Amino acid sequence: MTSSTLLAQLRAVLQLTNTEIQIAETRVVQARTDAVRAELTQNASNGRARADAIESTLRDLGGLPDVVGPLVGRTLALFKTLAEQAQPFDEALLGDLALEQQLLGRSKYVKALATAAKEPAAVALADRLIRAHTATVEWLETVLAEDARGGPAALRRTPLQAAAGGAVKIVNAPAAWSARGLDRALDAASSTPNRLGELLGRGAHASDIAARTLAASRDAALEAAEDVTREEGVDGVADAIHSARAAGGILDADELPIEDYDTLNVSESVAAIKDLTDSSDIRTIVAFEEAHKNRHGVISAAQTRLASIAQDVISVD
Repeated sequence: MTSSTLLAQLRAVLQLTNTEIQIAETRVVQARTDAVRAELTQNASNGRARADAIESTLRDLGGLPDVVGPLVGRTLALFKTLAEQAQPFDEALLGDLALEQQLLGRSKYVKALATAAKEPAAVALADRLIRAHTATVEWLETVLAEDARGGPAALRRTPLQAAAGGAVKIVNAPAAWSARGLDRALDAASSTPNRLGELLGRGAHASDIAARTLAASRDAALEAAEDVTREEGVDGVADAIHSARAAGGILDADELPIEDYDTLNVSESVAAIKDLTDSSDIRTIVAFEEAHKNRHGVISAAQTRLASIAQDVISVD
């Protein structure tokens, strides 16, 4: 008689697999590129195929699949998705990673149980599950490494996750942002020469620029603010403004880490990106590309380069 433990573990894996399917489907909308979107869609499809294989194996072993299991799995995934909207992005991904690691561990346990029970079909199924979950664990670890280096990761933050992440950064702000540091920033802003005030005044009153968009005015104001704060010697504030401009894709072309980037075609841009070794430089190019030409081939190449750098970071010699 097949071990009841083996049957119980297969049912548990089936329930977790249904949770995994639901999560993969919800992650599709967060995909940064078409390639990642296609990969996540395929992952959900592969998950459904694995769920079918688990159910078939359960029947062959004389067990009955848990009818309630799929519903429970998808319900748990729904609650997880809703709950993590109030979490920072990294915590949501760590939750996904914990699920995959549990699936991997249980799959290895299923293999051991199936081997002891002399059930070759169940052993083959376990091998299939182990390969799939090992690959997913490695992918999630890479996405987390990309996020640790500042992204952009393969997945986008939702607006709520971005807000939650910002709140965490504020709470954990370094001691350097002391009252004195804030005073210096405020002093720089209050003692700003007429350049910024003149810029904003022209934006509000001069008829020759009245038709400019709000975004353009914002971009110009940020650039002016960066120049002014750097002239005032508040380099920390200037660097923060520059990072915000880079993340928003609103740097001037001559500020990009690739020379004459705005003149390069797709193949030339891809070749230049492959030569970059600094993740922040690649992030700057991605943000600029998304804000301007938005060439999917270039963005995908940048994402691939970021993933390669991230994998090097988490690899162990």
